[in-house]
Amino acid sequence: MNISRRFILLSGIGLLAGAPFAHAEHPLYGGTDFTRDPKLIPPAESPIDYPIASYAEHLNAKFRKQVVTIGTKSPPGSVIVDPEHRFLYFILGNDQAIRYGVGVGREGFAWSGSAIIGMKRRWPRWLPPESMVERDPHALQWANGMPGGPDNPLGARALYLEANGVDTLYRIHGTNDPTSIGKAMSSGCVRMLNEDVADLFERVKTGTPVTVLPAGAL
Repeated sequence: MNISRRFILLSGIGLLAGAPFAHAEHPLYGGTDFTRDPKLIPPAESPIDYPIASYAEHLNAKFRKQVVTIGTKSPPGSVIVDPEHRFLYFILGNDQAIRYGVGVGREGFAWSGSAIIGMKRRWPRWLPPESMVERDPHALQWANGMPGGPDNPLGARALYLEANGVDTLYRIHGTNDPTSIGKAMSSGCVRMLNEDVADLFERVKTGTPVTVLPAGAL
């Protein structure tokens, strides 16, 4: 599958008036991003492993975690993301997969292709991109990063995808808003119930292959 990328962060937007940021190469997101105050950036992961509440019973049945039959040549242990239909598959083999319901934001449709899980984080910090800081007062509040925890929009776990050694800007992560599962929201990549992303987190490892399908692939 050929890789298709849209760096939505780099649309020529100017700096927020009065914000004390300068453009520089950002080590996590790649490309040009604004520089954060290094003294204020929180740890990559929360030192606290918070309990995870269960919300699966509140979901539409089709979006609950379940084993399904799926015809694919992807190897066991790999991951397939189908943003259009709001599903993520962990391949078990013998045409079986664990299917999870997901929510998708605008960034969830911005990239498709083959990648690997380049990094995993428990209760990860949130570093809102410049474009979001520009438009969202909540993101502006956390321009230097929001510590990981139950109120963090990345939820309990995050998987960061890389392709050819480059960050795709694509994330699979938890959510503090279970009602977003099965929906297309205004921002974010692919979000899962915290209990589901924690389950997936334990099943995958760094280097796990991930295929993100383009619209209309299934």
